[in-house]
Amino acid sequence: MSQALSLDNPHDRGLAPSRLPSAVQWAMIGLFIAGVAVSGVFAFSEHWRRATVVLGASLLWLSLVRLSCDSQRVGVLAVRSRRFDAFFTAVIGAAMTFLAASVDALGS
Repeated sequence: MSQALSLDNPHDRGLAPSRLPSAVQWAMIGLFIAGVAVSGVFAFSEHWRRATVVLGASLLWLSLVRLSCDSQRVGVLAVRSRRFDAFFTAVIGAAMTFLAASVDALGS
């Protein structure tokens, strides 16, 4: 008895497919990946506040991506249900952005 391996998110069964074209969905995911990469560049160049703001903004963007893209396209970023993932990434992204913006610059 062999069962086929399914990588579909079980929390998203029965959801209607996204209305966005596939190319737009991939572009949205690409923007998220670019934001994470830019954040990494800032972090490695010791600009931690910029890195944190960009990473927080990327997580806020990811919440919109998660709400508007199909789970098959989002892949490993689809962990729980669509609403939970969007809520979680929005809260973490907003907290990171707020904390990075509220910290005084060194030397002031």
